[in-house]
Amino acid sequence: MAAALLSACNNSPYPIGAEKDNTLYMSFDERSPRYLDPTASYTAPEGAYAYHIYEPLYGYHYLKRPYQLEGHAATEVVKPYYLDAKGVRLPDDAPSEQIAQAVYDIPIRKGLRYAPHPAFAKNAQGQYIYHHLTRAELGDKRSPWEFAQQGTRELVAEDFVFAIKRQATPRIEAPLFGVFSEHVRGLKAYSQLIRAENAKLLKGLPENSADKPFLDFRRWPLEGAEALDSHTLRIRLNGKYPQFQYWLATTFFAPVPWEVDAFYAQPGMNENSLSWNQWPVGTGPFMMTEYVQDRRHVMARNPYYRQDSYPCEGAAGDQAAGLLDDCGKRLPFVDKIVANIIKERVPRKELFKQGYLDLPEIERTDWGVEFMVDKSDSDEVFRNYAAKGYRLPMDTDIGSWYVGFNWLDPVVGQGSTPEQRERNKKLRQAISIAIDWEEGYGRIFRNKGGDAAHGPTPPGVFGSREGQPGWHNPVTHKLVDGKVQRRSIEEAKALLAEAGYPEGRDAGTGKPLVLSYDFMRVVTPEMKAENDWMVKQFAKLGIQLDVRATDFNQFQEKVLKGKHQIYWWGWLADYPDAENFLFLLYGPNSKSKFEGENASNYENPAYDRLYKRLQTLDDGPEKQRVMDEMLGIVREDAPWSWGYWPYVGLAFQHWVYNGKPSIVVRDVGRYYRVDAAERARRQAEWNHPIWWPLLLLAAGAAVIAWLTRRSFRARELATARGA
Repeated sequence: MAAALLSACNNSPYPIGAEKDNTLYMSFDERSPRYLDPTASYTAPEGAYAYHIYEPLYGYHYLKRPYQLEGHAATEVVKPYYLDAKGVRLPDDAPSEQIAQAVYDIPIRKGLRYAPHPAFAKNAQGQYIYHHLTRAELGDKRSPWEFAQQGTRELVAEDFVFAIKRQATPRIEAPLFGVFSEHVRGLKAYSQLIRAENAKLLKGLPENSADKPFLDFRRWPLEGAEALDSHTLRIRLNGKYPQFQYWLATTFFAPVPWEVDAFYAQPGMNENSLSWNQWPVGTGPFMMTEYVQDRRHVMARNPYYRQDSYPCEGAAGDQAAGLLDDCGKRLPFVDKIVANIIKERVPRKELFKQGYLDLPEIERTDWGVEFMVDKSDSDEVFRNYAAKGYRLPMDTDIGSWYVGFNWLDPVVGQGSTPEQRERNKKLRQAISIAIDWEEGYGRIFRNKGGDAAHGPTPPGVFGSREGQPGWHNPVTHKLVDGKVQRRSIEEAKALLAEAGYPEGRDAGTGKPLVLSYDFMRVVTPEMKAENDWMVKQFAKLGIQLDVRATDFNQFQEKVLKGKHQIYWWGWLADYPDAENFLFLLYGPNSKSKFEGENASNYENPAYDRLYKRLQTLDDGPEKQRVMDEMLGIVREDAPWSWGYWPYVGLAFQHWVYNGKPSIVVRDVGRYYRVDAAERARRQAEWNHPIWWPLLLLAAGAAVIAWLTRRSFRARELATARGA
């Protein structure tokens, strides 16, 4: 009993001794990522794993600001050369209208090897062992590590060709197909071919069949992607597209080995949760070794990861901050990254304060902001945080949060007639005025704070006018005594009446206007306050807001099907260029129509034409002019209430080194170093067992034992009564 009681004194959520391992401990909320397939994975919770397992052609220097591209799977960042319509090479400064093709010849590193996986395992005769499994042979295996043999092979250029072709797959959501098909030569026509071939393969199978025969993209060539040799990849684009180099740093351009695709296409695999989405395979620094749905994920060091070292150069202030102390050392530093589910923010913060989380989350950049706000609440909290030595690095970066309107919705969307379009526009403008972002995320929710936005393009990228004098959004703000102020609620109500909803009621029927608000998180106590605040913003206009909150996976499904009306959304930049934000409102990138990232399904022909022009321009006066014109269009149309630009900050224990805030750099786990011995000491120091309840319990047990013994002896010694 004493041993059992003493074992309960350990409040660690991990096995005894885990704190001494060279492991980085973090958490995630709600549910496991929906997609880890490199063709489909795009959200921040998915990127927390995808960017540590896959290695795209390019990446970003971890420390340098402004961001600088560097070779990852590629040996270097290459410049394209240009061809005219006849295939004649043009000078690098040729006008964009003369350029018919941009050609990228990309050298691939030699010696890169995939993490171990049964898909690569071969027998003595060189045949794949696990490529022709029956359901009986597969049995109840639910992990690649349950197969007796593992294998690997070297990465080749053809793996990138396969990945680019796979963007045309009709079998999974490919969110960037709409963008890539406009640029990669022949990809749009290739998708038609693949759909026809896929239909042949699926003929006679039930539509809901989880088992689909292997779609082997090697059989059909694509003009825009080819392997010149085993380690040279050629990509051909339609015309000039300078931003394409940034897409090469995303996991959409991570290699896909055909063997793994074929392995996962076998009967019973999906049923047993054996797929890219649970068990991704790449050449990156880590590999998935444990996947417990909605509970726990473990990434371990890839034993075949290439020679990689910590950078020796950085931005101003990095040397003083100790961010160059590990210069030249082999990466990654940690052996494992362990993520356990913690559904609510308060318990997560408490586990961090106890030292059981090295950082709360690896992909979120608002935890440092929240802890800094907490730190300023009282002298006691300030002293406690200072004593524990939390590292809370802060910076500014490129991301946004906003409220969007679904263009397909008859009430808040585009509208089917000119009259309805005008009414809906005024309704959106009225709502955009009423949502007081300066109050909500400037003064109330300071732990998620930021600066109110006046358009879709954040400060810090070329062409953004955010924060410049006189460059405010005239729809929602005006100048008063030389200062920018949000327009009054009376002005918003006037627009609402012109939209046909005086005082929030339909002018024709008299019924109250009720709008649906789709929120991407389950409403925990800390989220409820934000949603209640949003309800009050609409209530200022007399509009009733019905909050429809779901977990993120369900929210994604709803948005994909176009079942949303008004929604909350955020965007973390894929790359440091305005195009990565402006494409969120590009018509052919519509989420519900084309599975793109335009979640509002916004469409305006004038904006789309300008966007196409923007894609051919290098930074300069012409690009600025085009961006200014695009900004004027979307401010007037108001497909978003522009929201705010969040402050970014990370939270680390003092035994975690090399943390630097970044939205663009996603493979940060390879750079973090943990002093496990210091962690063990501090966990023991911060979590002293409280012994007095055990002593009290022991004393109580002794008293009970003494009373029991006395009672027993008294009964034994008593004389029998006479009749």
